[in-house]
Amino acid sequence: MMKALTSLLLSAALSTPLWAADVQVSDPYARAVAPGQPNSAAFMQLENRSDKAISLTGAASGVAQSVELHAHIEDQGVMRMRRIDAIDLAPHQQVSLQPGGLHVMLIGLNRTLAVGEELALTLSFSDGSQQTLSLPVRPIMPMGNMSQHQHQN
Repeated sequence: MMKALTSLLLSAALSTPLWAADVQVSDPYARAVAPGQPNSAAFMQLENRSDKAISLTGAASGVAQSVELHAHIEDQGVMRMRRIDAIDLAPHQQVSLQPGGLHVMLIGLNRTLAVGEELALTLSFSDGSQQTLSLPVRPIMPMGNMSQHQHQN
């Protein structure tokens, strides 16, 4: 009985496509925050290595109460962040999640993120796959004139 179950599980595992391998993630990191800061952001390079369009549809992390996909837009001369439903990855396309552009927001941090720490972040894709990453926490890099930066949902 045990041998049959093991064989069945192995067969199922080998026949399950590894869709997450279609998206390569490089240089992932999260921003360090000062004590008391409630939010941070994560950045990375995403490359769709498949012949099919795939979208990043969400993310999750135990360090934050909520994790959202965001984009920066210019609205009447003011840079604003907006929550978005997905980040599309065309076949064989690379997309940068970077300060001042697309990014993953970590909202309602459960702890301060200090330089040198690492945190787990799980990415969810439109094909049903997920990838769990270990992100190093890096120092905050200035984005320019932060006085013109506003956040909206």
